[in-house]
Amino acid sequence: MLRFGTDGVRGLANEELAPEAVLALGRAAAGVLGPSSARDASPSGAARPCFVVGRDTRRSGSLVQAALAAGLAAEGADVVDVGVMPTPAVAYLAAEKGLPAAVISASHNPYWDNGVKFFSAGGTKLSDEMEQVLEAELDAFLAGNRRAAQPLPTKDAVGAITTDPGALERYERFVLGGLSGRSLSGLRVALDCANGAAWQSAPEIFSAAGAQVVAVLGVHPDGTNINDHCGSTDPRALAEAVVSHGADIGLAFDGDADRMIAVDAMGNVVDGDRLLALFATDLEARGLLAGGTVVVTVMTNLGFHKAMARAGVKVHMVSAVGDRYVLEALEANGWALGGEQSGHIVFRSLATTGDGVMSGLLLADLIVRRGEPLAPLAAASMERLPQVLRNVAVADRHGLAEAAAVWEEVRRTEQILGQGGRVLLRPSGTEPLVRVMVEAPTEDEANAAVERLVDVLHVSLGEPVG
Repeated sequence: MLRFGTDGVRGLANEELAPEAVLALGRAAAGVLGPSSARDASPSGAARPCFVVGRDTRRSGSLVQAALAAGLAAEGADVVDVGVMPTPAVAYLAAEKGLPAAVISASHNPYWDNGVKFFSAGGTKLSDEMEQVLEAELDAFLAGNRRAAQPLPTKDAVGAITTDPGALERYERFVLGGLSGRSLSGLRVALDCANGAAWQSAPEIFSAAGAQVVAVLGVHPDGTNINDHCGSTDPRALAEAVVSHGADIGLAFDGDADRMIAVDAMGNVVDGDRLLALFATDLEARGLLAGGTVVVTVMTNLGFHKAMARAGVKVHMVSAVGDRYVLEALEANGWALGGEQSGHIVFRSLATTGDGVMSGLLLADLIVRRGEPLAPLAAASMERLPQVLRNVAVADRHGLAEAAAVWEEVRRTEQILGQGGRVLLRPSGTEPLVRVMVEAPTEDEANAAVERLVDVLHVSLGEPVG
């Protein structure tokens, strides 16, 4: 049974994400999201709903996209198939056309997984409430309970599937517009596109911006090598390329290009927390940080909070993990900047969602404007407290909330750490895991606390069989 997680539905392609289920998802989406479509934007010219649909480079992408498009068209919705396209590019096209959209991607997951995530008309992610409505409609279709009051479309009421050959070029122009005419001339850049959706657009955008692109990795997608020892989840090859080619900066994107992780000229990785700290203080100094506030999640390093307090920047922390919740806070309060440690960074005044290539472009612009290398800028942005993350396999992740012994150990650990650290436990939404995060004054203290928590989790929730 397909269920929405932190970013759409996701699962093993052709198993959890079987074409029959995706077809039903398309039919459900046509009924739930279709009525909000701009009726005059339909390629057929008829008064019917219309969706933009794109995908990343994984092998199953065309299969899943075909099933979703068929489901939409079967319910009378037209589909604009834009092919391989970064997630933020699809969001931009949704905003440009005033249409709902869908992206076929499993983001940073390996190639055998896939997923479907939706944008509402205008390019924003769906709310929890809207996802619940869509999920209920999907369940009805999977149970064979199609809405009886509405006959199946036939003849010219059937949706049409068309293409948009100029879509990628328009998106590239949009991203370049974030520079407001400034140039990256003289900057030596290395890129890792993760063999994913940005394999074509990222090099074109940076070259058009005037940067000297001295190395390009991850631009030979074969359907199975997306995120495979490359991209933002594994920037080691990029770090080597930056050093060997004498680049000023390296930028790594994930499979659907909504995340970005940077590498400085010495090959050191700069994560999303430091990048967000750099952007927040830069925008504040230029009078462009709306409300003087940056939005983060509970995973953001404690050192970031301390750095922002020193800089006079307010921090709003959302309790849930996921850029969707960051976006909701930005929207609700009219703020301009938010993000996650993973490299999801949202410039809400420029885009409707996180955009890895845009974030990379704006980071390069910051370096050029400041006239300083990334390494000292990143070092000065914040002091990172030691943070240990562990995915703990358990037999019953759903029992975490009632596991008294686990929460007693959490309380004991937090008393030991005091103001110098913190503990966060949360169950995975899709896997038999509990995610453990401990921050502490030293790496040894953090590791010791994690080991104690792992032991208690296994005793309380069991270890997986097999």
